[in-house]
Amino acid sequence: MDAREALATEPARRLVAALCELTTAKDVEALLVDLCTPREIEDLSQRLEVARLLDAGEPYLSVQEHTGASSTTVSRVSKCLNGEAGGYRTVLDRLSAE
Repeated sequence: MDAREALATEPARRLVAALCELTTAKDVEALLVDLCTPREIEDLSQRLEVARLLDAGEPYLSVQEHTGASSTTVSRVSKCLNGEAGGYRTVLDRLSAE
């Protein structure tokens, strides 16, 4: 099952709806604490940092060294960074506008 198929399930739809209801950083932090393990939060944070650095033009090796991410993670994030889903691009654009 790929990510799009996973998102098509009813439980995943409820998760998406729940995320849309969050309006403050405090709300998001509370849900992440309840929903994720510390390691999952670290992994998600690392992927976003990898995306941020790649978007800033940092070379793969530098990104790996700075974040501790595996070459597989850096490669996957790079592929998704400008992929058709557009999630990283949307978030990075919004963060840079702040």
